Amino acid sequence: MLDATTLQILTESAKYDVSCSSSGSNRANRKGGLGNASVGGICHSFTPDGRCISLLKILMSNECLYDCEYCPNRRSSGVRRARITPDEICTLTINFYKRNYIEGLFLSSAVFDTPNRTMELLLETVVKLRKEYNFNGYIHLKGIPHADDELAMRAAKYVDRMSYNIELPSEKSLKLLAPQKTKDSLITPMKKLQTAMVYDRENKVKRGRVLPAGQTTQMIVGASPESDGHILRLTEYLYRHMNLKRVYYSSYIPVIESPLLPATPAGLLREHRLYQADWLIRFYGFDVAELCGEGENLSPDYDPKCAWALKNMHLFPVEINRAPLEMLLRVPGIGAKSAYKITEARKFAALDFDNLAKMRIVLKRAKHFITCKGKFYGFEGNAARAALLLDEKSRVDENCNEQLSLFSTTETALSALTGEL
Repeated sequence: MLDATTLQILTESAKYDVSCSSSGSNRANRKGGLGNASVGGICHSFTPDGRCISLLKILMSNECLYDCEYCPNRRSSGVRRARITPDEICTLTINFYKRNYIEGLFLSSAVFDTPNRTMELLLETVVKLRKEYNFNGYIHLKGIPHADDELAMRAAKYVDRMSYNIELPSEKSLKLLAPQKTKDSLITPMKKLQTAMVYDRENKVKRGRVLPAGQTTQMIVGASPESDGHILRLTEYLYRHMNLKRVYYSSYIPVIESPLLPATPAGLLREHRLYQADWLIRFYGFDVAELCGEGENLSPDYDPKCAWALKNMHLFPVEINRAPLEMLLRVPGIGAKSAYKITEARKFAALDFDNLAKMRIVLKRAKHFITCKGKFYGFEGNAARAALLLDEKSRVDENCNEQLSLFSTTETALSALTGEL
């Protein structure tokens, strides 16, 4: 029987992996089955309609062959070790689901015995969950570097999402801080899984699709010297050429001492700025070159859209009743949904500032960059910069993400949600 100490070790060890999100999966249910991936999802995250959803986030083992400098579970670390079997994970998942504690499973593992042996046991777990325990809920599986690609391909037919965490943004940093991992051991299986997903989509495969909720990855920010510009260029490549669903950023925290790592944390503000820039790349039509130079970091003073707008004041103000959608998306304070609302509403009548306020446009930012019926109510030049800086500093940064413990402790932290820019 699984004891509480083992469970605590393996759930606490899993909290450093942030590469999970709501499922976006529509896995078909089967008669008599448990769970539903389309309404369930990921641990302490939020769906687009505002629902908070949860999953069991656990490692199969934290006994690791690798000695990555930044990892609390690395081989040379003195942490307590534990391992559980596929059947124990299956039983735990089903029992937690029946008690309405979770809506899915995020399963990962340190690399024990060999990469292939680790991946084989992870595969055995998800196959048992689907076939023997008849679990239809959401499953996100962490891929194991250097394991045979065939094992990953087999697992991809049973899970909703997989992630191979890139961790460090350059091969040079991987060689220095995680010498047992290589760029090819991470990128190659991701490419093969993407090829299989494209095949399923083009051939309209419905049942038994490979990864219906796609792939994600994670990068650690601040453990290595790469700039935000470097990180975002890699992010842009992953979105546009490998069709990843999400790239997650984990702000470096010095939980273990190493002469190869910085002594101070990267800070949550840098992580927050990367998420904001990521959002602009995915939903607002920005290129990385517009937001951040190759060797540059994002501005700590302004969010990336504001920083871009202030550098391009010659393009503003724009008339709200005539500006194309592409330009409305670039106005600070106007989110993607709001930009579409404006383009629809102005077909029937000219909009003024009162109309925009009713649409919940953030006018204290947008007013410096727009006119309504030819009227301008904002500030120009340095006055606009000062007003936007004051607004930015007054905003409460609620962008901390930490896994909730399964155990009652005073250190339990709640996750929060990022919004539109």
